[in-house]
Amino acid sequence: MVALTGFFSSLIILFSLYSPFASIFHFEGAVPQNLGVNQGHLTSCPPSPNCVVSNQSADEDHYIEPISYDSDRATAKETLLKVLSVVPSTVVVTETDDYIRTESRSKIMGFVDDAEFYFPADKSVIEMRSASRLGESDLGVNRRRLEQIRLAIADYNSRG
Repeated sequence: MVALTGFFSSLIILFSLYSPFASIFHFEGAVPQNLGVNQGHLTSCPPSPNCVVSNQSADEDHYIEPISYDSDRATAKETLLKVLSVVPSTVVVTETDDYIRTESRSKIMGFVDDAEFYFPADKSVIEMRSASRLGESDLGVNRRRLEQIRLAIADYNSRG
C-alpha cells in the first residue's frame, strides 16, 4: 500500500510539473492584423515559405489554385463548412456571407495556422490563404491542408 501511495504521489507531482512545462512550448503567436478581404482579395504571402494564397499566381512558391464550384455560393459555403468541421484540430473562428477564417493548431507544439476562404461575388471559386503565425518554414503543412480540403470537397460533391 505504501508503494502504491508513493506511485500516486509521483504521478501527481509529475502532472503538476508537466502542465507549466507544457505551456512553455505552446507557440500560439498573436492573431495577424492583416487577415480578411481587402479590395476583393486575401492578403498576399510574405517572403517566408510558410504561406500559400490563391491570388498570388505570379509567385509559384506561394500560389495555390482556388477551389472552383458549380453550385451557388451558399451551397459551396455549406459544403466547405461541413468539410472544415472534420479537419483535425481546426475551428472556424470567423464566418460571414462571403468569408470564413479558421485556426488549426499543431498537436505537439501548439503552433497555430490561420486559413481564410473567400467567395468573390463575381466568380464561382473559393479563394484560399493559409499561413503559419510563427516560424520560417511549415514543411508544406499549409499547402497540404488546403489541398486535402480541396479533395474532401470534390469527394463530398461526387457523392451528391
